[in-house]
Amino acid sequence: MLAFIGTTIFCFIVWLTLTFNGHMWGTDEIIAGIFLSVVGGIAARKVFVKDFKMANPKRWLFFIAYLGPFFYQMAKANFDVAYRVITGKINPGIVKMSPGLKSDTALTFLANSITLTPGTLSVDTDDEKNLYVHWINVDEEALKKMPRPCEPVCSTFPKWARRVAE
Repeated sequence: MLAFIGTTIFCFIVWLTLTFNGHMWGTDEIIAGIFLSVVGGIAARKVFVKDFKMANPKRWLFFIAYLGPFFYQMAKANFDVAYRVITGKINPGIVKMSPGLKSDTALTFLANSITLTPGTLSVDTDDEKNLYVHWINVDEEALKKMPRPCEPVCSTFPKWARRVAE
């Protein structure tokens, strides 16, 4: 019950922050916010505050710090995909990655970060927490030479997923 209440309050604060437009909220906005916050509290209570792990402010600071490298990698990937579309130099394939993450939350965080980056798509996971990623340009020789084979695909995302979600 405590996890539900904590998640609902967090969702309501986010709702109020996102709907603030310079003047006080109307009754309809408050009612909609309460309803959606309760729905969000029910849906995310076991993920968001499981042992209050994700409610830790230090994790949110790591998440905010992660946004800079993430947007940089996203911009870089946009240019790479545009170049490959224009030139036709595309070698698509599915790559198996072993990021070494322990928690499902961290693996989901990593998979979503990869999927949001143009040219990559998280396809599947297995029981050993390996991640299968469809990549627009598979360079098999570069993958074999890398000390961490997932680096060309996901950059430093596993390190950030570990900081934020484990």
